[in-house]
Amino acid sequence: MELVSLVRLEGVAKHVLLPDDTRLDILRGIHLEIGAGDHVAIVGRSGSGKSTLLNLMGMLDAPSEGSVAFRGEPVRRMRKARLDRLRGRNVGFVFQQFNLLAGRTALENVMMPLGYARGREFWTRRTAATRMLERVGLGHRIESTPEQLSGGEQQRVAIARALVRRPALILADEPTGALDVETGSSVMALLDEIASEADAALVTITHDLNVAARARRHYRLDAGVLTAFALDLPANAAAADASGLAANVDDGTDAATAVAAAGAVETHPGTDLAADVDADDVEAVPDAVSEADPAPDPIGAPS
Repeated sequence: MELVSLVRLEGVAKHVLLPDDTRLDILRGIHLEIGAGDHVAIVGRSGSGKSTLLNLMGMLDAPSEGSVAFRGEPVRRMRKARLDRLRGRNVGFVFQQFNLLAGRTALENVMMPLGYARGREFWTRRTAATRMLERVGLGHRIESTPEQLSGGEQQRVAIARALVRRPALILADEPTGALDVETGSSVMALLDEIASEADAALVTITHDLNVAARARRHYRLDAGVLTAFALDLPANAAAADASGLAANVDDGTDAATAVAAAGAVETHPGTDLAADVDADDVEAVPDAVSEADPAPDPIGAPS
């Protein structure tokens, strides 16, 4: 069955200017189409541009060149308010660091995106959030704060928050990176299951080949260039290890430092650039990266 196109990237490139006026190319000539019900994994070492690519797919950032279209309509032509509504309604983000609001209960965290909804969706937000927490196996922890939850439980709360509005596109950025292997496997199984039930597209950004193996299509991002490849575990594991895909190794530290000096690097809430120089820090990440940020909140924007 032919997939209905959700997001299409054509000739997409992303670059930033360094203090000496030289250009750092983060992404080059990306062509990618994601359809409803699709499951795509994008693998690559730190600094390869993975998170920048995710932000472009999620309409959090605009390309330097090329075009991004959502359901056939170019994103560049949309007014900001409309783009915020479109993103809030259709895109769910799951980040490695959870990005939950400290001091707020699991229920309050999951309700957050629905606080910007309208009509019945707004008035039934508590019921919807409760049901989603029950769906991820946390119905008994709805009154617990993030500080009272384990890492796996926090990630499940983050998944519930991302999916509470039943998005058509789920973008997961290293969703198991902060978890042990067993917990990470159960989290990915949960994401797969919920995405399949909703016929939502799931895009997983990862450096872990075991996580990538769950997807139906696989892409490698290397030096900003995206190429499709066939993932055949464990046969390809050794080759992937040799190329740095299975290891979180960053050989672009100098570039990262230069971009940070230029003020071009912004991190997800809760991260420390100085302490996380090994992360995808050569990538220009826009201000609004988490649906948990109440104002402004493009991820949870009203529909």
